This record gives sequence, C-alpha cells and structure tokens, in this order.
Amino acid sequence: MRKFLIASLLLMTFFQFALSAQDFVYQPVNPAFGGNPYNYSWLIGSAGAQNDFREDSDPFGFLDDDPLSGFQDDLNNQVLNEISRQLYFNQFGESGLTEGFYEFGSYEIDVSTTSEGMQIRIIDIRTGSETTVVVPYY
Repeated sequence: MRKFLIASLLLMTFFQFALSAQDFVYQPVNPAFGGNPYNYSWLIGSAGAQNDFREDSDPFGFLDDDPLSGFQDDLNNQVLNEISRQLYFNQFGESGLTEGFYEFGSYEIDVSTTSEGMQIRIIDIRTGSETTVVVPYY
C-alpha cells in the first residue's frame, strides 16, 4: 500500500507539472484600445495604402461643368484616332495621309515626305509638346 501511495503521489506531481499552463493575456494591436503605441505608425500607414478615395477626385465626372472643354478633348481624341487609322492603312497599302499642314482643335499636324518615309509632326498648341512619327517606306 505504501508503494501505491508513493506511486500515486509521484504520478500526481508529474501531471501537475506536465499539465500546468500559463494564463492567456489578450493584447490589442490598436493603441487606441490599449495596444502597443509603437503600432500606431504601422496601422496608419497600412490604412493609407488601402485608401483609394481622394477628396479631389471625381470618379463619375460630375464636377466637369465646362462642356466646351469636353468637346475639345473629344475632338482631339478623334483627330488622333484618325491619324492612327491612316497610319495603319498607309502601312498596309491603303490610301494614306496626303502632304500638308492641318489644324484640328488644339493640334497642329504637319505631314511631309522625307528620305526616310512619311513624317507626321503633331504639336499640341496648349502645352507646346511635340511628337514626330516617321512611317518608313517599304
């Protein structure tokens, strides 16, 4: 009986140490709720990176109150589309652009023939930017 008591005492001592655990303490991440104050810059940085909304943005075009500006942009886009279409047809043997100086919307277009091929110079009057495209002869 004495061996049984010693064995049970040893067994209980073993289980006491083996089954002991520490307390689980919850620590919030957000410093506003008691979390670590060093997490603040990380939280504000990740929130800013996920934010797609800008106060000055107008995703649906409601703030565009000048219809003439929209018309001019549409005209400019149509001119550029027509030039790209003519370049495509000229490349593959269709009738292309003829030489000359054209003014459409806020663009000045100069089409000329050079030794390298047909040169198209596009100048934006509003910004002064210039683009030159040379379509080589084949």
